[in-house]
Amino acid sequence: MELHINNRISINEMQQQFNAGFPYLKLEFFDIPPTFDGLPKSHMYPNHKALVNCRKLRNEGTVMVSPSDTVEKLEKTLWNEFGLSAEVFRKSGNLWIETTLSDSWTLKQQNEEGKVFSTAKYVRDNEPEDSLDRDIWQ
Repeated sequence: MELHINNRISINEMQQQFNAGFPYLKLEFFDIPPTFDGLPKSHMYPNHKALVNCRKLRNEGTVMVSPSDTVEKLEKTLWNEFGLSAEVFRKSGNLWIETTLSDSWTLKQQNEEGKVFSTAKYVRDNEPEDSLDRDIWQ
């Protein structure tokens, strides 16, 4: 899969590109440099923001993303090549969790784990599927 990074794309559009290949994962972007051990929610950019206003480097280009790439590799590539502080999150039921403790896993492994823990039999009965919110994560 290819992630296209240019001056016209919004965070939401970038998230849609990524989500097309990994439906149980999402990318979030932050206004502070990555720490690779988690970033505070208070520094998360809103998803309507233009990606050009989030990048520390003004490079445009394409990131080739393979299911065999690790989370760590993707996050480092986005930072080193585009100055984007990004964090991959995995769906778990009705929550989105940071993958900081499993950054060495491949995107395919993360996505499969998200699928397992987000199927109907694992989702709590008292939380309807439409209650998913990008602001509910730990």
